[in-house]
Amino acid sequence: MEDGTGVPHPAGTPPTPAVPTPAVVCVAGDLDMHHLKEVRSTLMRAIAEAPPGTEVVIDLVYSSFCDSSGLEALLTARQRALDTGRTLRLGAPSHQMLRLMEITDTAWLFEMGPAPGDAPGADGSAADPDV
Repeated sequence: MEDGTGVPHPAGTPPTPAVPTPAVVCVAGDLDMHHLKEVRSTLMRAIAEAPPGTEVVIDLVYSSFCDSSGLEALLTARQRALDTGRTLRLGAPSHQMLRLMEITDTAWLFEMGPAPGDAPGADGSAADPDV
């Protein structure tokens, strides 16, 4: 018996709800006024294309600088994600970006965590080495 996801399950067993795979947007370079238009359109497109309920992760491993215009783009993306039933998480924000968000009292607005490839189990291995 199938539940529409293509995954068979024994008869009489409720299907396991699918957890949406996060949508990942990799940002490389500076988040500043010189790159604002490109960054903003990329973030808005990723949010629009992600199914409702999906977490959109902005992978910031290759971005070390963010100015006020970059922060404004992140804040706008966060609000758009919330307005459309998605969540937004910053993956591996730089020390400088964290400092900017601390100074502007905006850090609390964002979910933050490791870069998607750095998360436990992201490479297919178990999160607990003893498992």
